[in-house]
Amino acid sequence: MKIQTETGLKKVINCMEHTDPEQAQKILENLFEDEFDCTELVFTADCCNFWIPHIRQLEATENAFERGESLLADWKRFRVFLSRKANPYLPAVEAIDRGVFSLALENYRQLFDERDNAQKAEIYRKAGLCCKKLGKFEDAQECLTVANNAQPGLPSVLAELADCFALCGHERNAKVLFREAFFIDPAKIDAGFLDSELIRVLIEKTAEKGYTGTTLLQWIPVYGVLYGVFNVRRELKLQEISKLKQEIYAIETEMKDPSCDSANLTPRLINLYFWLIDHYLASDDNSKPVSDTLLKIKILDSAIYEQYTK
Repeated sequence: MKIQTETGLKKVINCMEHTDPEQAQKILENLFEDEFDCTELVFTADCCNFWIPHIRQLEATENAFERGESLLADWKRFRVFLSRKANPYLPAVEAIDRGVFSLALENYRQLFDERDNAQKAEIYRKAGLCCKKLGKFEDAQECLTVANNAQPGLPSVLAELADCFALCGHERNAKVLFREAFFIDPAKIDAGFLDSELIRVLIEKTAEKGYTGTTLLQWIPVYGVLYGVFNVRRELKLQEISKLKQEIYAIETEMKDPSCDSANLTPRLINLYFWLIDHYLASDDNSKPVSDTLLKIKILDSAIYEQYTK
């Protein structure tokens, strides 16, 4: 790559960091005159073409929350776009990430005085997510703690907190919170924003089984137990035990209907059975209820039963 091209690319990268793909594209047009077949230029130009319409649309959006949401949604589409590229130019990708999450964070911060607890929790969760993506882990934890205080026990918030702990090397705390989040409701977790190796490897291994979408999310806690990732347990409170048994009964009843959503209900029920077994094992007289629950798992999925009991 020519020195002139390298210098020009640095200017392009700076534009992308400031979410200005149109200016970046203008610089690239001049660089192409000297090195038309440069793979770095071609890739970066493709990224500019992707982001230009999204940023134009963003500029026409007045609401700060909607701007933040739009940026995060477009970033997820960008990841799909990248998955189709053979040789991504990482400096361009990293610059885009910094630009997108910095701008999204700027928009969410404008809403920090929100008083409605549900909306406040969502705003601070998204702000925490942006901070995490920018490597500002302490700021991320502060935002996510505010979110959790505003509306305790949201799986989306707990999962992001767990991700922060894992990225900071606090694996035990991460395992506790990930297990908790996926116990409450896996479908409410946006796995696409989770970055730590602890959860990414688990997600990838589970996806290798052929699961996608919501079904993938439901199976993650099951394989989290089988692979020893969700191995930090806690005793349930009396109210939680009652709620757990009620949900198990409800799903067991629903699964008697041949038209039920067994693809999602089966992993959910197995996950609940795992929690119930942990509860029984912590009590004194546990042999029969544990055996009964294991039998239910075996009937549901003999392969999972074999892995769990080996």
